[in-house]
Amino acid sequence: MQNLRQIRMRKYVCKQYQKAAIKYLDPPEDMKVSEWAENYRMLDSKTSAEPGPWNNSRTPYLVEIMDELLNYETEEIVFCKCTQVGGTEVELNMLGYVIQQDPSPVEVVYPTEEMAGSVADKRIKPMIEAAPALYKKFDTKSSKIELDFDDMFIKLVWSNSPSGLASFAMKYLFLDEVDKYPGASKKEADPISLAKERTKTFRNSKIYITSTPTTKTNHIWKTKEGADIEKHYFVPCPHCGEFIELKFDNLKWPAKDKDLVEAYGEDAIKEKLEKLELVDEAEGLSNADRAELAFYVCQECGCVITDAQKQAAVKGGHWEIVRQRTRFVKKVCFWINTLYSPFVRFSEIAKEFMESKTDPEKLQNFVNSWLAEPWEDTKLKTSKDLVLERQTELTEFVVPSWAKLLTGGVDIQENCVYWTIRAWGDYITSQNVAHGQAYSLAEVESIMNLEYKTESGEIAIVNLCLIDSGYEADMVYDFCADNSDWAKPAKGSSNPMQNHFKLTTVNKDASRAYGMDLVIVDGGKYKDMIASRMHRKNGRSSWMVYKGCDEEYAAQVTAEHKIFIKRNGNGRPKMEWMPKSSHADNHFLDCEVYAMAAADTLGVRMLHLQNLQEPLEERKEQYTPEENWISENESWI
Repeated sequence: MQNLRQIRMRKYVCKQYQKAAIKYLDPPEDMKVSEWAENYRMLDSKTSAEPGPWNNSRTPYLVEIMDELLNYETEEIVFCKCTQVGGTEVELNMLGYVIQQDPSPVEVVYPTEEMAGSVADKRIKPMIEAAPALYKKFDTKSSKIELDFDDMFIKLVWSNSPSGLASFAMKYLFLDEVDKYPGASKKEADPISLAKERTKTFRNSKIYITSTPTTKTNHIWKTKEGADIEKHYFVPCPHCGEFIELKFDNLKWPAKDKDLVEAYGEDAIKEKLEKLELVDEAEGLSNADRAELAFYVCQECGCVITDAQKQAAVKGGHWEIVRQRTRFVKKVCFWINTLYSPFVRFSEIAKEFMESKTDPEKLQNFVNSWLAEPWEDTKLKTSKDLVLERQTELTEFVVPSWAKLLTGGVDIQENCVYWTIRAWGDYITSQNVAHGQAYSLAEVESIMNLEYKTESGEIAIVNLCLIDSGYEADMVYDFCADNSDWAKPAKGSSNPMQNHFKLTTVNKDASRAYGMDLVIVDGGKYKDMIASRMHRKNGRSSWMVYKGCDEEYAAQVTAEHKIFIKRNGNGRPKMEWMPKSSHADNHFLDCEVYAMAAADTLGVRMLHLQNLQEPLEERKEQYTPEENWISENESWI
């Protein structure tokens, strides 16, 4: 038997830096983002209503959104949400996961510099400090807007800083509250497009976009509509077991006192009223009292679902695809409203609605922040299709027989000129006769001096045309001076005015138009009038267009909508006309504003009074007996 030779092994002492190097080479833990959150995330008492370890069962609808970050096929994750559902926490959990599990350059974009600094101090840094696995990698000397780690960095930027958005290549891009971002400018693309350019270097980059919606044409809703698939959260009804989507229309509460017994039953209503410390059944219930009696009705079986039952149902819910555009999914959108929130009761939603429904500003906030739906002012809502519905039987260049005035409006652009001609009759009835695009004011001059014919063949000419002098004012002033018989310069007012328009004078001494009328126009008021009359059926007082009107014109005159805007963070928001999208052309709308202002200066509101003039009848002399006696006895005194 062969002797086995004993092999002696020499032992080496492993130094600390060697251990660290070996540890660094360890593969990351095999876990999902939601699992990382439960293992490592601690909620801070200063920023969370429920401090302590993260618990997925509290907001189960966030689990799939977080885990979507690890789906190798998904490039963009969109979360269109209401408030109070934990949307920001999703972003923080993804951020923590990336720091620990996949160290890579990250950019987080916020609407403003102030918000970026506030989130860094109050949300991101406390999360890092509360998680030892993150804090040991963190460089405490990092600046507020650039957080450095051993093997990566996080750059915080804001949407109105193009240089910050276009700085470094990033693997992960988080875009927060995108509906508060500004639109594109003439020199730069919109902030989202600029930020996305930074991810092209990484083949496996991920983009997370989240916001509460504002309008259909703003960032988050357009991104939602453009997603490859859209998912909504469905929960099992505790009564019939069918999976249903919680919708505001199925949230019920007694609208009248007599509805209470029908809604709850006689015994149940007595118990509820006792809890509310109300007597004499339901006399004199306030909105707050009615809200406390709110309940949800299952759309499948009609049974009542309470707040407690909702909490259990949400835990058993799941995301379902409600719309899919392609089998090759790159962009996934999740949408959810406040009815699912574990932090909000049905009664709170009902109360908020009742207190908001009569105030447009509050109602817009309720629709956006509670229902996660875009706001549309139904009174002033306009669309391309609405304009095309206003077509008459008259073709282009034909003036209606009822017309008493023709006015024009011209909008000056850098490379071209837009113009319109509109006919006016009694009660501000109007119809577009012609519109188009020219390349010089000389072309506009020939168009405005043409003879237009009515249905019966009579000749009509443009009585007055207002020309925008906000761009190339000197050129417009000189042109109007040369064509003063039919043209006047105009300019939009920078602030709301008491009246729709104001006449002033051109005060440039060197201008040939010095002393000429200058019309200052409140564009918002005229846009209100156009939108309102656009909704009226063709006929008296309506705003109409000729037969065969083109879609480009129809799109431009409806390119704006009226929404609440808060300027400079001061004061109450005000309703203002704003473009529906950052690149929307609205030149024909401006032309129509000037055409209407021109008609206003010519007294279009008084045209109908011309029909009231009646021939005066000759007065017949009538003598009474007393008058005859006085004339015969003039010397009686």
